[in-house]
Amino acid sequence: MTLASIQSSQKGRTARQHGAMEFSDAPVDLDKVRGYRLQRLRTKMAEFEVAGLLLFNQINTRYAVDATNMQIWCSHYETRCVFVALDGPVVLFDFSNYPHLAEGIPTIDEYRVLPAFYFFGAGNRGQEFVKDFAVQIADLMKNHGGGNRRLAVDSLSHTGCDALRSKGLTLVEGEQITETARAVKSKEELILMQASMDVCEAGIRSMHEALEPGISENALWAKLHETNIRLGGEWIETRLLSSGPRTNPWFRECSMRPLEKGDMVSFDTDLIGPYGYCSDISRAWVCGDKPTEEQHRLYANAFEQIVHNISVLKAGMSFREVSEKCWPIPDEFLSHRYSTLIHGVGLADEYPNIKHWNDFEAKGYDGLIEPGMVLCVESFIGTDEGREGVKLEEQVVVTETGVERQSSYPFETEML
Repeated sequence: MTLASIQSSQKGRTARQHGAMEFSDAPVDLDKVRGYRLQRLRTKMAEFEVAGLLLFNQINTRYAVDATNMQIWCSHYETRCVFVALDGPVVLFDFSNYPHLAEGIPTIDEYRVLPAFYFFGAGNRGQEFVKDFAVQIADLMKNHGGGNRRLAVDSLSHTGCDALRSKGLTLVEGEQITETARAVKSKEELILMQASMDVCEAGIRSMHEALEPGISENALWAKLHETNIRLGGEWIETRLLSSGPRTNPWFRECSMRPLEKGDMVSFDTDLIGPYGYCSDISRAWVCGDKPTEEQHRLYANAFEQIVHNISVLKAGMSFREVSEKCWPIPDEFLSHRYSTLIHGVGLADEYPNIKHWNDFEAKGYDGLIEPGMVLCVESFIGTDEGREGVKLEEQVVVTETGVERQSSYPFETEML
């Protein structure tokens, strides 16, 4: 991808507008999406030779059955889960008896109330109540496992794991199943992801319109939240917006600091939009003034890294090969480099996580780039002693022949 092609795509595309989207307004058949995702899980279950999959991570439960119930609240406690049999039913265990929350979802075969064994719900009676839960899961495995006692679990406390093992079940790491299943999107998923991206970009426009000296980082960030909720989105996973000297090094979340004229402002959306899909892009702006020579230089390097690393990506490449071919970071920016080169995205940030070549031997792992993956290409450019830094990120879809940008929000090409 060249600078000319990016400028051309920015001129030729207009973001699609979406109102609050109910299920009846969905641009695709949601039941087809649900069926595809459940089959992806079962295909991976067969690869790892497990008879059951027990999901407490609320992103994974959403992927498996698409039933939502206070996802962030339920993420704090072991209060809601899904059991998937390889050859048998899908059972939603909810925190209380509200079966109307699962009505009309064809991927759910049975609705049950979870026996509360987490400490907030059970106090010192957790060891007593968890036995009921373990009995129910063991019975499901016995009745539908064909003698296979291997149960994959994504996230569960010692209390729950010990109770399941006491029933003769062999527990297997479940995240290897869910993460690799979620990595490859159907064409219908990609349409839903585009709907999320369109809302995200509407939020970014709201931020840009409000960008002026005196507004606080928090007030600017609130524009993204408000737009997301108003247009049918769900939540935002982080608060990664900072200005001026707070931009370098990266990963300071937004504060009450008022923006000053000439400040660099960098942000990372991490937005969970309509249908639960994540839109994860980053942009950087200068507030109310022309960029300085140093701001030009930082931005140009960040942009060069993004453009080069997108151009590298092709289906069939190994993660190692991608890492080796990515933009070599100049020494002055190396210590403050972003923590990863490229990562997957779907219902949230997800597999794969491709490390910088400098870090690959110590921290990286290998795998293959596949068609249907949606990847986020990352850059942070800042020096050890520098006042500011630039954070850029672009979201792309891997196709059989290359990659396509999923976002159309313009870069600040006049800063190049």
